Amino acid sequence: MSFEKEFVWGAATSSYQIEGAPFEDGKGASIWDVYSHLPGKVFEGHHGDVACDHYHRFHEDVLLMARLGIKAYRFSISWPRVMPMGTGNVNQKGLDFYSRLVDDLLAHGITPYATLYHWDQPYELYKRGGWLNPDSPKWFADYAAEVARALGDRVKHFITFNEPQVFIGLAFVEGVHAPGLRLPVNETLTMAHHVMLAHGMASMELRSLIPDVKIGYAPTSNVPVPVTRKTEDVEAARKAYFTMPENGDWSWNVSWWSDPVMLGQYPDDGLRILEKNLPQIGQEDMKIIHQKPDFYGQNIYRGIPVKADGHGWKEVLHKPGSPKTAINWHVDFDCLYWGVKFLYERYGTPVMITENGMSSHDWPSLDGAVHDPARIDYLHRHLLGLRKASEEGASVAGYFQWSLMDNFEWARGYNDRFGLIYVDYETQERIPKDSFEWYRNTILCNGENL
Repeated sequence: MSFEKEFVWGAATSSYQIEGAPFEDGKGASIWDVYSHLPGKVFEGHHGDVACDHYHRFHEDVLLMARLGIKAYRFSISWPRVMPMGTGNVNQKGLDFYSRLVDDLLAHGITPYATLYHWDQPYELYKRGGWLNPDSPKWFADYAAEVARALGDRVKHFITFNEPQVFIGLAFVEGVHAPGLRLPVNETLTMAHHVMLAHGMASMELRSLIPDVKIGYAPTSNVPVPVTRKTEDVEAARKAYFTMPENGDWSWNVSWWSDPVMLGQYPDDGLRILEKNLPQIGQEDMKIIHQKPDFYGQNIYRGIPVKADGHGWKEVLHKPGSPKTAINWHVDFDCLYWGVKFLYERYGTPVMITENGMSSHDWPSLDGAVHDPARIDYLHRHLLGLRKASEEGASVAGYFQWSLMDNFEWARGYNDRFGLIYVDYETQERIPKDSFEWYRNTILCNGENL
């Protein structure tokens, strides 16, 4: 069996993680440009000033993409590279960089998927309150419009936001990502509401300027995986995925971040539990937020074993010695199967896996090659689950492997390697790993080799 003929095979990156050139050609500072230079914030003082130097080496990287055989490349656009102050003047040289990248991708038969926001907010907007500012949705919509005018004649696939759970939750609830603050619940809920309004307003701009545009949204989740296929365990996992915890731990709740966008309403249990901390929700807000995407992205890396306990569900510990990745994440090979199944049941929109992959301890061997059998096994098993979900009726639009190349992994710096391509950060040499060749062969036969 193979995937549907139109299935999109891709790989993904993001701007701050690979581009470098933090202030070149008129680019403004992002919150990560500032945060990564603060003592003690990033592993061993690493920062993204050079990263993979993709800003200067993008053609070399596109040639590797063509060799890999991906049908689509998901990259993100740096807001402060396009608008250094976040609003107002547009930096044409910044737009020109993305225009050259897009042209190169198209010349090699690769469809560009542009993510508008992958965490690198303009620092000047952060100083004005960032996502807490009620004008922030308009700022983002104006930025989206500028990108649409510049690239919309060639780029037809856009993703508004990548992982709002992280750039709000880890940044402002847990305080471990840029800008590294821990704010009151009412303020972080206000930020989340503004982000979803920004999704809606940007979607309207994109659709007005690019009539044939396809828009996605890319939240993330750890998937509750039933420990058996008994009806009660499956139902327990489904409920665990979408139910708001009674303790009000909302920032990773799937339904809080997706129901407004996909269904046009906040979940009832969340409204009840969070009532005293809710922002002011305007009469027209939900109409704006409910700009339903053409495809529903989801970044999924791992699962959480769950079973029924007679009252609802109970999380189960992974067995001692069970698989873990180099970043110390437990592995549950069924997470894509159950995640896609549950999400498609709830939202009825084609699901695209916008990120999935693993961190591994990779280095060049004596033979000069980079052997990563664990990554091949991880991808093989996860893609088997994804194909199974598709065969059982879920609409699965595509799969973007994270990541095309090793890169700057946020607060973990260069400690973790997720790439299909090994990067020597001193020489910038690129070495395709064994998984690169395996993924190339899988794309060639549309997953029939799984």
